[in-house]
Amino acid sequence: MSLVRRLPITVALAATLSFASAAHAHHGWSWAEDAQSELAGTVQRVQVAPPHPWLDVKTAQGVVWRVDLGNPTQTERSGFTESAAKPGDAITVVGNRDKDSTRQRMKAVQITVEGKPYVMYPERVEKR
Repeated sequence: MSLVRRLPITVALAATLSFASAAHAHHGWSWAEDAQSELAGTVQRVQVAPPHPWLDVKTAQGVVWRVDLGNPTQTERSGFTESAAKPGDAITVVGNRDKDSTRQRMKAVQITVEGKPYVMYPERVEKR
């Protein structure tokens, strides 16, 4: 097979592998610490559309954290919708922080917005 004919196949394969790798890294728990922690602050932004719902949360220290919620089905099952939180709402997140301490990112197990809890991953909720 000539180089000209192999090039589109090679590019397509590389793109597929790159996408699969990024999707795997984004979803799942391998990027997160094993221990759970708590994050408190105010909601800055809310995104519940696929592929993955998330929140931006600003702490009292002024640091903004990206909080990944469950996949769209889990997020909906928890009762959390686009109208469940708005900028300025008080929020507490229990979840697993990014292993890379330079990143302000957390995978939520449970969030509480203005006193109302939403459990994304019931099987991961630790007794406190």
